[in-house]
Amino acid sequence: MPEYTAIQKDFYRESGKWLSPFGIWKKCINPNLHYLYILRKTQKYQKKTLLGIFWKLVLRHYQIKYGFQIYPETQIGEGLYLGHWGALVINPKAKIGKNCNIAQGAVIGQQNRGKNEGYPVIGDEVWIGSYAVIVGSVTIGNNVLIAPNSYVNFDVPENSMVMGNPGKIYPAENATQGYINNTI
Repeated sequence: MPEYTAIQKDFYRESGKWLSPFGIWKKCINPNLHYLYILRKTQKYQKKTLLGIFWKLVLRHYQIKYGFQIYPETQIGEGLYLGHWGALVINPKAKIGKNCNIAQGAVIGQQNRGKNEGYPVIGDEVWIGSYAVIVGSVTIGNNVLIAPNSYVNFDVPENSMVMGNPGKIYPAENATQGYINNTI
């Protein structure tokens, strides 16, 4: 099996097809994929080279245009899928695993004081619904579904669903089945 780039893996999640560099460019008319392409390029050239500065400027332009606030410093595993574009905020110190889906309006942010002061760590194959909020030094396990409009400021074990505000945990072996497709 050939070695695929992070960009190719992100784009695979959308279509279930491995794309050539030209095929990726054709798909960049989709704002979600276009932003992911620019984000991954910025992450690749993050050092203070001329190319790195160029990609940071391009990323900043598209952060404003599309409403995504995801920074190149954010550690994001391969196979990220942004379900819809607009109003998405992820703290640069948050960590996100592989094969994660994040919908519009979600906030993955820091907590500035209290027992959970810090940033979230999100496992693999996590589905985060529209307008869900995850804040503080919390750990979200693998195979977790966070329902739309849920508020999470506590650790969530793997194989779980979280619903409500405040969120409540429900064990579920197949929590993300049918929600996370085309995994890498």
